[in-house]
Amino acid sequence: MVDAFSALKTREEAVIMRTYGRYPLAVSRAEGSRLIDLDGRQYVDLLAGIAVCNLGHCHPEVAEVICRQARELVHVSNLFYQTEQVELAERLLSTCHCGKAFFCNSGAEANEAAIKLARRFMREVRGREAFEIITLAGSFHGRTLATLTATGQDKIKHGFAPLPEGFKTVAWGDLDAVRAAVTEVTAGVLIEIVQGEGGVNPLPVDYVRGLADLCREKGILFMVDEIQTGMCRTGKFWAFQHCGVTPDMFTCAKALANGLPMGALFATDEVAAGFVPGSHATTFGGGALLSAAAAKVVEIMRRDRLDERARRVGDYAMGLFTDLKRTFPDKIAAVRGLGLMIGIELTFPGQAVWRALLDRGFVLNLTQDKVLRLLPPLTIPREDLARFASALGMVLGEL
Repeated sequence: MVDAFSALKTREEAVIMRTYGRYPLAVSRAEGSRLIDLDGRQYVDLLAGIAVCNLGHCHPEVAEVICRQARELVHVSNLFYQTEQVELAERLLSTCHCGKAFFCNSGAEANEAAIKLARRFMREVRGREAFEIITLAGSFHGRTLATLTATGQDKIKHGFAPLPEGFKTVAWGDLDAVRAAVTEVTAGVLIEIVQGEGGVNPLPVDYVRGLADLCREKGILFMVDEIQTGMCRTGKFWAFQHCGVTPDMFTCAKALANGLPMGALFATDEVAAGFVPGSHATTFGGGALLSAAAAKVVEIMRRDRLDERARRVGDYAMGLFTDLKRTFPDKIAAVRGLGLMIGIELTFPGQAVWRALLDRGFVLNLTQDKVLRLLPPLTIPREDLARFASALGMVLGEL
């Protein structure tokens, strides 16, 4: 007899395009930091839908808002004023220095909007024919043609040539390389404060500050991709706040609506003037249902001080993993992270370790072949992280 998982896998392979290498797991329901498969087995979720469900799965307050809003107003398009969208913008802008928001459907779309705004601002407001965006090696900015071109990883670009012009990638953490790359056609520099897909690599604070100063000196835009790092993930509401800098614009998505598809671009009032009616748009972005859910997410994050919790629990987890590194110096090369965005880099390809941890009931991600990437819900109990550290120690000890 074919089991339920195998049957579902066979059905999916017949109808779904192969764009993901699926985990050998089918999730039937989830709650908090737990995933439950088709057979009722529970897993500790250390991935949170790839930094999406920061409040944990199926948060009851968010679920209630979704149900209530679905009975009142779901979608009318951005041709109309919507109270829910305005209230969300007000709440989000109160967490940062920016003056205007644009809502869309994903992180890639948010970064696309940022690229478009940078180019249009330079041409229409500054009167300069500047269009090029500088990014860093190891970065990840999305899967659309423009954002994958901006991404500093060649493997993401394979098979998609010819790629759009107007992007330049320079060495990670090298301020002189950025300075040398700036020309009269440079519109801005786009960075992640912590590279997620690139292996959980936090940029040095002095480097980020140096970049911000360089952008001011050269009259170009300082742009930050907060798709994965934003919404309290790193111990601040926005990761750039660790560095004491004020980007001209920054993007977010993933955790914005705790599982519903939503992205956003934020910009200063000056830079936002680069967009006018008709210059950019989206049909679904910032609809009433999504905005109401996201507004509740922001409310809960601020009320429960989840940025502070992410810092405290992240420090606790980093301590556990640093102890493991001391125990297994030949197997753990580095432990990196900020808040509850943590990477454990192994000294060898990590597929077997990742699979052994999954078999023990822990869901996490393996990136760059050797980095165990942890992006758990910000509400995860410390006990789950201690259990994971113990399981990782056992797995490494058995190798």
